[in-house]
Amino acid sequence: MKKDIFAGVVVALVSIPISMGYAQIAGLPAVYGLYGSLLPILLYGLITSSKQFVVGVDAMPAVMVGNLLARLSIEPETPQALSLVQIVTFMVALWFVVLYILKAGKYVKFISGPVMGGFISGVGMTIILMQIPKLFGGDPAAGELLQLLGHIEQEVPKFHPLSALLGFGTILMILLGKKLIPKIPLTVVMMGVGALLQYGFSLDRYGVKVMPEVAAGLPKLTLPDLKVITDHLDDLVMQSLGIAGVIMAQTLLASGNYASKYKDKFHTNRELLAYAAMNFGGGVVGSCPINGSVSRSGIADSLGVRSQAMSFSASATMLLVIMFGTPFFKYLPVPVMTGIVITALIGILELDMVKTLWKRSKNELAVFFLAFMGVLLFGTLYGVVIGVVLSFWEVAIRAVVPPTAYMGRLPGHGNFYSLKRNSEARPIKNTVIYRFSGNLFFANVDRFFRDIERAIKEDTHQVVVDARGIGNLDITAAKELLRFYDDLHSRGIKFYFTEHDGSLNDQLRILGAGRLIEEGAVRRTITLALQDAGLEKPYDLEGLEEMGDFEKADAKLSEHEWAFGTSRSYGLEKGEIDNASVESKES
Repeated sequence: MKKDIFAGVVVALVSIPISMGYAQIAGLPAVYGLYGSLLPILLYGLITSSKQFVVGVDAMPAVMVGNLLARLSIEPETPQALSLVQIVTFMVALWFVVLYILKAGKYVKFISGPVMGGFISGVGMTIILMQIPKLFGGDPAAGELLQLLGHIEQEVPKFHPLSALLGFGTILMILLGKKLIPKIPLTVVMMGVGALLQYGFSLDRYGVKVMPEVAAGLPKLTLPDLKVITDHLDDLVMQSLGIAGVIMAQTLLASGNYASKYKDKFHTNRELLAYAAMNFGGGVVGSCPINGSVSRSGIADSLGVRSQAMSFSASATMLLVIMFGTPFFKYLPVPVMTGIVITALIGILELDMVKTLWKRSKNELAVFFLAFMGVLLFGTLYGVVIGVVLSFWEVAIRAVVPPTAYMGRLPGHGNFYSLKRNSEARPIKNTVIYRFSGNLFFANVDRFFRDIERAIKEDTHQVVVDARGIGNLDITAAKELLRFYDDLHSRGIKFYFTEHDGSLNDQLRILGAGRLIEEGAVRRTITLALQDAGLEKPYDLEGLEEMGDFEKADAKLSEHEWAFGTSRSYGLEKGEIDNASVESKES
């Protein structure tokens, strides 16, 4: 409990500059960032099933609300802006009630890591570009990539050396501190350093902008002005739904990861109720929508948090700050605050994911950058749509292009093995054995037949399909299987469909392809299919002479290649396989 209470104090102090910065990005006075770190996190802590996740005013909802204000030509920090933001936060809360009733949390699994990583990184980079002019004394901007780059260029004449030294110096100090002294909350330290510099040297006299004075006292609890809804109904409905979707996806995925890490029970639908409560809390105090904070949760986790007593402690600390600490804020230089916000945003950029995908999956890296550039070029709302489309596109591609392999035998061993995966596997003479590890339907049936046709040679007498990975097929696939079967029969080639679950035979009959079963083209195993074709063990294999004196395949080599791929791809010879196995065990 002591650890949790202490961590809550640290989280609250870290939240001060970050929440104030994000509130301004959302078009609100900075103090509303503090209001959003009071009641909402208390309500979340009371309901959530997560033991260590932290919520608060965060990047993505803030920038989405800020973009909405810009699109509607509403000036930030005006009464109209405050009313509109409050309405959006309430509508987000209402959407979460709907999502709770629909038990929609289960659909988050359809959003892949690369899509979510690209979206989060796109939002983070967008806000960084918005904030860069404030580092050197300029004014912030809104919009997408081209507008932001153009605005930075326009603000360069306002370059103020002392402001730039404070802003970029803050970023450098915090980033270095994370490497050298990660346990120290450098954001709080740099906020204190900035305040001391302003107090001691009156930096504003030299042209450095400072934060406006913040009135002490608790926020007023209010309900939204419903007249605002009628003026911008379509925009508010779509934007609030987009924000709710983003909060649900990011917060559920991140908090679920912590639950998995510590083997805690995690109730997805209960979390949606917690998100509704925290946003109702944000709405009554006038804050922008509340989101999960990955960066602050990381700080809490590093401090050993194991209960939501941390949220209660953070809320109590923020209450004390709002009541007694606001005079301190007038000493905060804007470049220092901006540097703190930008370092927090750098932390949400998924740079490690980019490195991993670059090494392991170029296709998923392309998905990441499509989501990333979608946000940068078209904005966060369209970025949500692009992200959802990319997620389902990725699922569709995996279904259309499942793993496949041509199969053969290892001399002296039973079973059938991938020819590509095993360097000593050999095809059976006059035979094509093809494995297809996915459902067979209209979108991939052409590839299925194209792969088989590619393997057929002049001396091929039989084609055997290892269909154990095919759980379902559609009417197009069934019709095409019959056509292909008849075509091969006319060419003197036997066709067999094997190894699948019996329920697939029921589908074949229902879809009009029962003739395959009646005429013996469907067999329970590959061995039975080959037996029907007149082939008995031991089978005649192609290219045995290439194996030299080996009458039986090397079992160790086969095991290693099954685990790691063919030895050729690692530059290994047969004699080196024992060492490679030892090294792989050690690693």
